[in-house]
Amino acid sequence: MIEVVEIGAQVLVQDRGRRGYAHLGVPQAGALDRPAADLANRLLGNDEDAAVLEVLLGGLALRPDAGCWVAVTGAPCPVYVDGGARAHGRAEWLPAGATLALGTPPTGVRSYVAVAGGIAVEPVLGSRSTDTLAGLGPPPIAVGDRLPTGGGGAPAAVDVSRPPRAEGLRVAPGPHPDWFGDDVLDLLCGTPWEVQADSDRVGLRLAGPALPRRAGEMASEGTVAGAVQIPPDGQPVVLLADRGPTGGYPVVAVVDPDDLWRCAQLRPGERISLRPARRGGARG
Repeated sequence: MIEVVEIGAQVLVQDRGRRGYAHLGVPQAGALDRPAADLANRLLGNDEDAAVLEVLLGGLALRPDAGCWVAVTGAPCPVYVDGGARAHGRAEWLPAGATLALGTPPTGVRSYVAVAGGIAVEPVLGSRSTDTLAGLGPPPIAVGDRLPTGGGGAPAAVDVSRPPRAEGLRVAPGPHPDWFGDDVLDLLCGTPWEVQADSDRVGLRLAGPALPRRAGEMASEGTVAGAVQIPPDGQPVVLLADRGPTGGYPVVAVVDPDDLWRCAQLRPGERISLRPARRGGARG
């Protein structure tokens, strides 16, 4: 068991998500920055779908009953064990009764903490992920929680962090072109957008010149991660892991799946651009 000593803004249990229930209106959920969560598990030799902790802007402190291996990835927060500095992006030994603490990352938003064997809370609909929209899965982590782990030996894998991409988010045309003018993708990709403070795991909200669209609402339908919705105010929303159906808003574009992890690390006030994916596929 691992005891939660402190938390910051938000700490959630996440794995690769709840697959196969979208037709019932159940979001996939799962780690927003999947490459970072996957890396944390690989560093410890965990199963690829082992549950990790998704930590918003640091502030987490944990204390294990028994010694265990841990790894911290994602947003590059300072990592400490009983006040001594430890490495980010590397397996580290956490002795029994010692305190692992995460500081505030200077860049990025979400860090990931993996424990050897994974966080072994009870799965719901095949996943241990917290779904903030539907309320499925374990509740947000609170001080005093005792989290079971799956156990495990010494790390069995070595990996390195992936450098961030410098280009804009790649997008392919969306499924509702009849709701927009012919130049809407040029406008979307020619505008520097600002990330808004009300962005969350449901959607990355952007602000800039309003994109023109047809008046009215369409019938609600299912969505994919990365769908770029345009509400009546013309401000784009990139739908993320805890998304619901469209709610009547047309989708102008879809972010390339390989770029979605970047949405997890954008802070309010940061500016981001979009660019067309290469012809013939979503990947540029």
